Amino acid sequence: MIRMDETSDLLIKDITYRLQGNECIMNWHWADSVPCVYIYKSPFGEPVDLAEITEKQLKLYTREEYKAKKGYFEVVEGFGKNTYRIFPCALDNGKPVMLIPEGDQHIAHVNSGRAKIYYSFKRGRSWFSSYQSLQIRIFSETPIPKEVLCYVKKEGSSPINKDDGVQYSFLRDIEPGVTIMPEVEIKKKDFIRLFFTDGKKYGEFYELIPE
Repeated sequence: MIRMDETSDLLIKDITYRLQGNECIMNWHWADSVPCVYIYKSPFGEPVDLAEITEKQLKLYTREEYKAKKGYFEVVEGFGKNTYRIFPCALDNGKPVMLIPEGDQHIAHVNSGRAKIYYSFKRGRSWFSSYQSLQIRIFSETPIPKEVLCYVKKEGSSPINKDDGVQYSFLRDIEPGVTIMPEVEIKKKDFIRLFFTDGKKYGEFYELIPE
């Protein structure tokens, strides 16, 4: 059962979290009138329709469990950012009724870490030509959609950002592990560097490391 409640926006607040190994430990201020909560986890930025949430997607957590464990513990899997909504509950004939606060005090965004992306370049030998072949090697801990990365070419010096030179897109997604890109032909004076297409957006999920 779900009930809108304008007075419940401060029943759960001041949510904090810390990562310890492969566990996420969450703590929050728990009002004395709240016997239990429902916890709902979703990928960060994903639209949430509260009317579509099923009971199987919710985790009931009691005040007694919270006190015994000194918080809420969850095993962290993979990389990225998730949103946790901690809904206070009231009891109706002994059954929990989920309250929907108006504010966002009951919401926390948890970053479980950034996946590392290593990259390097291999230049081919070309003794008598002003051009040479170049191959990009990428090692990733997780799949990377093609729109995340681009490479930038600049003559005379290394590009300092994605707009400092000629930008090229990736044509397909990158699988976990080692990926060797097809060779491209560049001038000997050209410099190549990888960048995020949107550093603010993708920098939260990935760390780009030149080798």
